[in-house]
Amino acid sequence: MRGSTTIRTPGSARRRSILSLVLVTALAACATEGGPGEVACAVTDDRGQVARCDVGVVAVAHPLAAEAGAEMLAQGGNAVDAAVAAGFALAVVEPSMSGLGGRVQILIRARDGSHHGIDGTTQAPSTYDPDTAPQASYGYPTVGVPGVPAGLLRALEEYGSLPRATVMAPAIRYASEGFELLPGEAERHAGSVDMVREFEGTSRYFLNSDGNPRVAGELWVQEDLAATLRAIAEGGVDAFYRGPLAEAMVADLQANGSAVTLESLAEYRAETSEIVRDDYRGYDLVGLWIPSFGAITIHALNLLETLPVAELDEAEWTAAVAEAIHVAYLERPNQSTLEDADRLVSDEYASERASVMRLPEAMTGGATADGGAPRGGVVRHAFAGETFDGEAVLPPSWLEEVGHTTHLTTADDEGMVVALTQTNGPSMGSRVASPGLGFLYAATLGGYLGRMEPGERARSHISPFMVERDGEPFLALGAAGGGRIPTAIIAAVSRVVDQGMSLPDAVAAPRVVPAFGSQADEGDPDAPREIDVEIGTGFGFDDAVIEELRAMGYEVDATDREGAFGRIHAARWHADLGVWEAVADPDWEGAAAVPGGDR
Repeated sequence: MRGSTTIRTPGSARRRSILSLVLVTALAACATEGGPGEVACAVTDDRGQVARCDVGVVAVAHPLAAEAGAEMLAQGGNAVDAAVAAGFALAVVEPSMSGLGGRVQILIRARDGSHHGIDGTTQAPSTYDPDTAPQASYGYPTVGVPGVPAGLLRALEEYGSLPRATVMAPAIRYASEGFELLPGEAERHAGSVDMVREFEGTSRYFLNSDGNPRVAGELWVQEDLAATLRAIAEGGVDAFYRGPLAEAMVADLQANGSAVTLESLAEYRAETSEIVRDDYRGYDLVGLWIPSFGAITIHALNLLETLPVAELDEAEWTAAVAEAIHVAYLERPNQSTLEDADRLVSDEYASERASVMRLPEAMTGGATADGGAPRGGVVRHAFAGETFDGEAVLPPSWLEEVGHTTHLTTADDEGMVVALTQTNGPSMGSRVASPGLGFLYAATLGGYLGRMEPGERARSHISPFMVERDGEPFLALGAAGGGRIPTAIIAAVSRVVDQGMSLPDAVAAPRVVPAFGSQADEGDPDAPREIDVEIGTGFGFDDAVIEELRAMGYEVDATDREGAFGRIHAARWHADLGVWEAVADPDWEGAAAVPGGDR
């Protein structure tokens, strides 16, 4: 019989638990890999960010959302129940990153081993005119049709096992009873305060009565959001996209310049996402096609597979990963048809494109990619899109140095696994919340994601991802961080598969991203290759690695900034132990959680 939930939160986030805490005794055999023994559920680190359990696990960006997911597992729910509960909870406790007005992509491994994708991405109304629509980086003109409620509820209806009211209960409780605001969320509210003050609804919800943002540790009660969530819990998807809630949305949006109409809300559906697959050194890779960036993630790993990565030292590994990501990202505009998907995930295409990687000569010894031209060919951007004075204009979402978004991963004891990424776009999304409803809308239109046609769904770097071995789960992960989402995933997969790291070490290990828009990108073969590497935060690259990279010819920007290289929340199946391990990114305020009690 499943019991209640055991969880510890990071030191900065300690607060009273809303659940009964159960002391779970774990045998020494389950504290490390290898060795037989009974496996119990336990959080295994002092920060509450690593946990193991044979029944199931949750890794998510906020401790209360982790508790919500673990509560579902404790009540006999499956991984989808846990993921949907955590997703709705994030809409309450981490609204700067995601919410009811945002978008979601969900990758599900069902208990029979099949894979399923759900696209709950925000959408341009069918009546939207990109040629006459206002261009803006925030505000009402950026609001599109929300997708999170439809996406989460479709997942629950088709793959969950618990009633909607049960799964949404934690989110409603957090909104109605309140919770203590974490430092990171308080900081993000403060960072948008001037824009928030422009909008009546947003000011009502995200500022105190004195007009200033809340501070960390303050109790935050969201009565209007609780009422909206109750309506959805009672009426399902129709309660959001039709009827009084939809009418209230459109009345506010239309009065202030948004293109969203009652018809566009009523027409919205969470769609089925296409699955993209390939293999990597004997492991099977599974991701989602557009509007997710799963094919780009796989293409980068395929490029990396052309190199003897396991034999490289840390600086060489860093260079190899940067080059693979660089060349893969040149394909970002080249994603339209399923034929494009087949090309991007093929080993043959990766072998062809590998010659474009500008690897230092010391790493190649003059070797060639495929018996042809030496590696190190000129890399030229081929971005599609608008131009200004003849120069390509990249969408702002592609260039953010610190992207936003949130990711969660759940798993259960029957082999069901969920990787779910949801977002509002930039921090605080459009900065618009309709009075009386309590949630922010994502930034979708107006140029943030580039030009969008009528009815088009927003493309982003979101990439929920899975790695399997011999037909069994191995890794499930995803990341937050805008354009750095795939880069974080690629690095973590390589750390585990190529370098043999544990999942906690791989998630904590430093990461690299190539610079875009540099002279080297524009075809100057003599220009230095520019990369950004992670330092500080307790687990960055050391000085010797950075100096070796510079000696290779790289222009290195060393960055010490919280969350700047993507935030991963992941789970790993240890087949030898029959146990799941969940890991929350140590560079964030998230948590790993497990159901506890006797079984």
